Amino acid sequence: MKRTDCLSWDQYFMGIALLSAQRSKDPSTQVGACIVNQKQRIVGIGYNGFPYGCHDDEFPWGRDGSFLETKYPYVVHAELNAILNSSENLTGASLYVSLFPCNECAKAIIQSGICELVYMSDKYDGTSENEASKKMLAAAGVKWRQIPILSLTITPEFEE
Repeated sequence: MKRTDCLSWDQYFMGIALLSAQRSKDPSTQVGACIVNQKQRIVGIGYNGFPYGCHDDEFPWGRDGSFLETKYPYVVHAELNAILNSSENLTGASLYVSLFPCNECAKAIIQSGICELVYMSDKYDGTSENEASKKMLAAAGVKWRQIPILSLTITPEFEE
């Protein structure tokens, strides 16, 4: 008989997003994203970090202070990184992301043709940016759904 306790597609792709988040050097928020085409193939991954050529020791990671002394003008979000890292047409694709996208990422998601958003956390729910994001995604017909925080327990079985 086949094994029945394997990961679902949602668990698998969110697991890839969470693994990608571990590449982020942001001390306060690590976000990962995984884009999957209609054939269930991964076509883009990303995490929040600085653009190519902008070394993470030379730019600030802080959240407080004047705008140019914070991370906010410099960090590329995981969703945009995944979109930019893909070389495929993303029309009809699904995006798995650990944190609900901001309004700026929502624009890129819509423009890229992604039609489904699967996320874990919505910790900024109710903020102006979050409401703008949801308003644009809904208007563009991008569906979204939340999946619970995953408890990925993998116990490989080895034959000896």
